Amino acid sequence: MTQRVALLYGLMGLVLIMVGLYQSWNVAFGIFNLCVISAVMALGVNMQWGYAGLFNVGVMGFTALGGLTAVLVSMPPVTEAWAVAGGDIALSVLSLAATVAAIIFARRTVPRALRLPVTLVLLVAGYFVIGYFFGPATDAIEAIDPALSGYLGGAGLPVVLAWPIGGLVAAGAGWFIGRIALGLRADYLAIATLGIAEIIIAVIKYEEWLSRGVKNVTGIPRPVPYEINLVEQDWFIGLANFFGAADIADAAGLFVKLCYAALFITVLAIIMWFAERALRSPWGRMMRAIRDNRDAAAAMGKNVKARHLQTFVLGCFTCGVAGAMLTTLEGQLTPTSYIPLRFTFLVWVMVILGGSGNNWGAVLGGFIIWFLWVQAEPFGNWFMATVTWPLGEDSDLAQHLVGGAAYMRYLMMGTILLVVMRFAPKGLIPER
Repeated sequence: MTQRVALLYGLMGLVLIMVGLYQSWNVAFGIFNLCVISAVMALGVNMQWGYAGLFNVGVMGFTALGGLTAVLVSMPPVTEAWAVAGGDIALSVLSLAATVAAIIFARRTVPRALRLPVTLVLLVAGYFVIGYFFGPATDAIEAIDPALSGYLGGAGLPVVLAWPIGGLVAAGAGWFIGRIALGLRADYLAIATLGIAEIIIAVIKYEEWLSRGVKNVTGIPRPVPYEINLVEQDWFIGLANFFGAADIADAAGLFVKLCYAALFITVLAIIMWFAERALRSPWGRMMRAIRDNRDAAAAMGKNVKARHLQTFVLGCFTCGVAGAMLTTLEGQLTPTSYIPLRFTFLVWVMVILGGSGNNWGAVLGGFIIWFLWVQAEPFGNWFMATVTWPLGEDSDLAQHLVGGAAYMRYLMMGTILLVVMRFAPKGLIPER
């Protein structure tokens, strides 16, 4: 870590300390935890763009898969749903597997002229067979106490296990998508990944038997204590009194956020260690060579598509981990909050501001941009109230400006992007 990097991180830490001193430590650590998750997400995008030059605009899709995995791993199973429709769901999955296997076998054995018609026949037959089991099963599941459940539930395992599993699920989706989309040009790859992200989020939003859809899954188990339990524990009351806490409830909230911070920092440190090792290795030098001149790298015998697929999967894995962490922190899965264009743009600004191709820069960008995103609205309210004070409360212009203060964050993000691209196109911490 250079002196410049240490200075920039020190300034970011100082800003968070100022928030703790002048607002509250609960607010400061709440922002900090979301900054860490944003940094993990930015690392995933940096692996794809900074290492290999892959323009992935489907970040939110892979993040949503991580969030869904947190539900499927940690929530208890809905026993009634499994009792009435578990068998039909299993048969529909077996039918899908049989259809895929039959298509693969047919395409390898039948003459070339018959491959397309045989494939179409198998697809149509498989569609009707799967639908025969799947449709009634989902209707039966969603009809079971829709206000409280209406879905299959999960495996009832510790939620921390969902973080690496969420990464693996996103990586598996990334491998499947990458096999198809990575043969496209950069601009077409961006369009394809954006469309795929929309499809993933639409499935999570409307397949209620799997994720409850827009009804949301709440009460996801925590890996840390609950505040309501802490305030009743003698050891915690003694600890809070030792540190002079004025309010036990606030102290409990702060303790929970500190526990989350410890877990999230551990995950970020592990991913950062592997990312730095990879970047400094011969593999990392090869990836930068492919990024800078793929034709020359291919002429030297490098399998460009295979290496791109490798990097794409690694980035998707990291985004999936971040998505599972975010759902765990929020304690609920809300599919409507995954807005591909808005938050994908935000993650890209993190990478560009921090420094594309530099892991330390991506992490710093994640901290800075999310901090500004969170603080822009209260700052905008204060700024507009100050500017419009001389106009009086009855002024239509003042009311219009104050009402639009919430949009300061979009103005700020756009301004930051323009300033960085003009004066520091390589970011705050440029790639070495």
